[in-house]
Amino acid sequence: DAAFTAPWGAAVADGVGGGPSGDLASAALVHRLVAGTFIVRDAEDLAVRIREANWDLRAHTERDASLRGMATTLTGLFVTESGGLLLAHTGDSRAYLLREGVLTRETRDDSYVQALLDHGLIAAEAAASHPRRNMITASLGGAEDDTVTVLSRDPLVGDRWLLCSDGVTDYLPELELERVLHSASSPEAAAAGVVSLALEAGTRDNVTAVVCDVAIAVDATAGRHASFYGAAAERFCEELESA
Repeated sequence: DAAFTAPWGAAVADGVGGGPSGDLASAALVHRLVAGTFIVRDAEDLAVRIREANWDLRAHTERDASLRGMATTLTGLFVTESGGLLLAHTGDSRAYLLREGVLTRETRDDSYVQALLDHGLIAAEAAASHPRRNMITASLGGAEDDTVTVLSRDPLVGDRWLLCSDGVTDYLPELELERVLHSASSPEAAAAGVVSLALEAGTRDNVTAVVCDVAIAVDATAGRHASFYGAAAERFCEELESA
């Protein structure tokens, strides 16, 4: 897993399990996204930036054939030049929004199990234990036809966002996430609380949580605009790393 937080954005990337060098894929993608000055004009501009970061993954595979097949998920929030928010997503990492005490899931998993749910072939209760719950149907791996969904969101001061890998959501019900996000006094405490709960639940995957609170920043040139105060917490599963 790889993650970052900044006043202008935040993201979680989870290397695709079972593929080579998923850790490199997630780290390389996030590194490219945070490099340089990041001012997002609009959804098209963000899509271009993500595509350029995806090209870095292809460059790695072209230099080293043993890396072919590596890929990563991406779930990120980015502040636009005009002060709005853009939510970018591919794969099965998730974004949740806590607004006025109510938690809503803001992303749809790109996964085999989600497709089964959409078609009514399995019940929601069966999704968490389905043997193919970690099979994803979209990711970033350097291909030209890789896809990312970019959606516009209206920021509201006091909103709290959670971005997390499936090491969290495969093991914690949303009611538990809502409770810890609502009760935590700061993004740091919320992120640490989410990771602790996932570990207590017996997660066998890497666990990454980014929590961001929406605030208003005042800049001499840009005036008032949305900004993040965020924190990240993560724990790498030793069993997974040694496998």
